[in-house]
Amino acid sequence: MTKFMDVHHGMKGITEEQLMAAHKADLAIEGEEKVHFERAWADPASGTVYCLSEAPSAEAVMRIHERAGHPANEIHPVPLMV
Repeated sequence: MTKFMDVHHGMKGITEEQLMAAHKADLAIEGEEKVHFERAWADPASGTVYCLSEAPSAEAVMRIHERAGHPANEIHPVPLMV
């Protein structure tokens, strides 16, 4: 499994409650694609949201986000962490 960082744009003004709801929507169906969303971060001022996951592919991450109602604009593999 690979770690992925995905980025969502256009979520200006997102609240903590909205971020939690979006994260929970991903968690509710993540197992169907063998994805695990670990964390999510948001910058309400810029509207940027970041999600860290572990998944078999970027496509699996995208499918879960799309089905949960918030498709990612970018998905990047994270092959190295310290």
